[in-house]
Amino acid sequence: MKIILTHEVSGLGTAGDVVDVKPGFARNYLVPRGFAIAWTKGGEKDVAQIRRARKLHEIATVEQANQVKAQLEGLKVRLAVRAGEAGRLFGSVTQADVASAIEASGGAKVDKRRVELGSPIKTLGAHQVSVRLHADVVAKLGVEVIAA
Repeated sequence: MKIILTHEVSGLGTAGDVVDVKPGFARNYLVPRGFAIAWTKGGEKDVAQIRRARKLHEIATVEQANQVKAQLEGLKVRLAVRAGEAGRLFGSVTQADVASAIEASGGAKVDKRRVELGSPIKTLGAHQVSVRLHADVVAKLGVEVIAA
């Protein structure tokens, strides 16, 4: 089944790409979450619009991405959240929370869709987070979750 990606999906492609996937993957995962739309002949206009929007938010070159990566990996990111006595959080830390914490601690403004959490962060302590800055550049930084 052909689909048009509206967001970057790891291992599949970036926004604006037309890819061929199994129908169940598209129907049950990509389309309901808003990561893709069904491909149609009229959808080619949507592809051009998605690519223009992506260029506005994208870091243009690998050199710029490497500069931002060096800046992000040198940051100390702390995130204060409400937690119980056993160190478990009330809820979890989201990608948007991490993106705003990066910006608050002096880092570059990062789109929340670029932040990749390995698994949901539900405990206090140090956690590893990946930020996909460019197709070839991924910054890994440590986020310390502390009780508010």
